[in-house]
Amino acid sequence: MAAGATIHTFDVDLSDVDRGVYESFSLRAARHPSETEAFLLTRVLAYCLEFADGIAFSEGISTKEEPAVLVRDATGAITTWIEIGAPDASRLHTGSKQAERTVVYTHRDPDKVAALWAGKRIHEAERIELRSFDPGFIERVVGALGRRNALTVSAVEGRLYLELGGESFDSELLSRPAQG
Repeated sequence: MAAGATIHTFDVDLSDVDRGVYESFSLRAARHPSETEAFLLTRVLAYCLEFADGIAFSEGISTKEEPAVLVRDATGAITTWIEIGAPDASRLHTGSKQAERTVVYTHRDPDKVAALWAGKRIHEAERIELRSFDPGFIERVVGALGRRNALTVSAVEGRLYLELGGESFDSELLSRPAQG
């Protein structure tokens, strides 16, 4: 755990109808002092929406060798490299070379994030998926975020439904190639 980090806990009920994933689990996320609540929430949602055997948070922003979230197979190999926010092109290049699948979840304007990568050398950039939410969605949900959270996440037909802190939120789950 990072020094000075704030621990947030999430008791998650996940119903990802789109992928056929139905799970309940507890999740502890350490928020580094330089990490915004929007980044933390996006990281937690990425974890939920990519939930699979072998998923884990990395050591955090202090490590450059791993993404924010990753999925490993039984041999320890990284199968899914999951970045958050607006990672630089070199991180995407590394992730795309190391993992079968690379995806970025952003709480920012996806067009502006994708523009950062235009013309940059990224291994198999056309395979990298950029996922985002409706404008303002993350900011609205952050208002209900606490240190201890009961979070219900439902993904149905490309739409995301959340219940957090007694409030309900929904957003389209937008997806596009990172380049092209």
